[in-house]
Amino acid sequence: MRLSPETLANLPAAVARPLYDREAQAVGIVHFGIGAFHRAHQAWYTDAAMNLDSGNPGNRDWAITGVSLRSPGVARQMNPQGGLYTVAEQSGDAPALRIVGSVRNVLVASEEPEAVIAAVAAPTTHIVSLTVTEKGYCRTASGDLDFEQAHSLSFYYFVTQALLRRRNAGLPGVTLLPCDNLADNGAKLHALMGQYLARHEPDLVAWFEANCTCPSTMIDRIVPATTDEDRAAIAQSLGGLTDEACVVTEPFSQWVIEDKFAGPRPRWEDVGAQLVKDVAPYETAKLRMLNGAHSLLAYCGLKAGHTFVHEAVADPALHHLAETLMRHEAAPTITPAPNQNLAAYADALIARFANPALNHRLIQIAMDGSQKIPQRWLETISHNAAQGRKCPAILQAIAAWLHHLTGANGPVDDPLAEKLTAIVNRHPHDAATALFTGTGTLAGTWHPTPEDLKTLTAACTGVQTAA
Repeated sequence: MRLSPETLANLPAAVARPLYDREAQAVGIVHFGIGAFHRAHQAWYTDAAMNLDSGNPGNRDWAITGVSLRSPGVARQMNPQGGLYTVAEQSGDAPALRIVGSVRNVLVASEEPEAVIAAVAAPTTHIVSLTVTEKGYCRTASGDLDFEQAHSLSFYYFVTQALLRRRNAGLPGVTLLPCDNLADNGAKLHALMGQYLARHEPDLVAWFEANCTCPSTMIDRIVPATTDEDRAAIAQSLGGLTDEACVVTEPFSQWVIEDKFAGPRPRWEDVGAQLVKDVAPYETAKLRMLNGAHSLLAYCGLKAGHTFVHEAVADPALHHLAETLMRHEAAPTITPAPNQNLAAYADALIARFANPALNHRLIQIAMDGSQKIPQRWLETISHNAAQGRKCPAILQAIAAWLHHLTGANGPVDDPLAEKLTAIVNRHPHDAATALFTGTGTLAGTWHPTPEDLKTLTAACTGVQTAA
């Protein structure tokens, strides 16, 4: 039997569940990219806010309509369950289970485009949020909008068509809330939407500027891919009910949001989110310290024969590399916000990485490297170079990524995989020069010195350079 609204009453007492009347909540949020991370993060926060006090107007009518742009997989998981799913917080203790009820339904844009547009255009919708991954923003190497990519089933089309309807109906604008690992993601989304509108609906640009906002955010929670073993364990904890949409995560979560909304919003700050004037110090620390170390552990860990993050960070050599990157390479490039303790943040990250209950696969983190490396590594190494400082840990990580591009860890999952693997195969001993200098695919953010290139060439050929 599947988890569903009808089976909620049969759950074991230890399983937390929604305290509000789900049927009485209007949809206030449309979310593009309803994968595991959104279910463990933004939808989880929204559910918690509605749980606080369903009689508080700030916590009512924030049900979520999820949108999958292409794949029907999540819709097939969630819709038969009435949008319900389990969040299992895994640690050394027994997992804590909570049924999240904030998601009302899931639409598949490729199958029902009109329903997606209508959902965003609905009078009750105030927020359109996004977890489409870095590549989902359809950017060129220069950071501008790739119009060819954006034309094919991207969120830009659906949002634009809905905004046209809102304007024509005299409805207010919406808050576009990006929740992806892009530095200054709100400003980037604002610029990209502006480019799309200027090309396709120029008469809408002024209305968009006057009525819509794009706050920046920083999101942080480790959410491994759910395995069949996870589903079986959760089903047992649910008293035998099957949950095809369950997610596993760590107890820690963080959400920092620029307080710049076009209209109403849930009171997320009542359940732990931080509403701030400037997200930059938090997002920079997260991208360069957490994400930077995660990617280092992924590529170096795979090269060393590890499978999971907790195995990689338990490797003394890789532990040292991760510590070096966070404390000595990334942290000096960050100007912290008041009360933001970067040393304590590094301590907490190492402890989170070491959580053996998560089984966070390195190959999952290794996906889409070309979209992640510029902000996770290259900005850090460039900043240090300007101050005359070296980044030996990041150089080792880059060498491991180049090794990954050879196919050593299996098929390369990256939007530029074909191009990158061709370059690495053509330049097996000098791929760094081909990629990071001149007109190389990742040239621009970081300008490697001859010594940097010599170090990377030595790493790729297995030759040790002199100290």
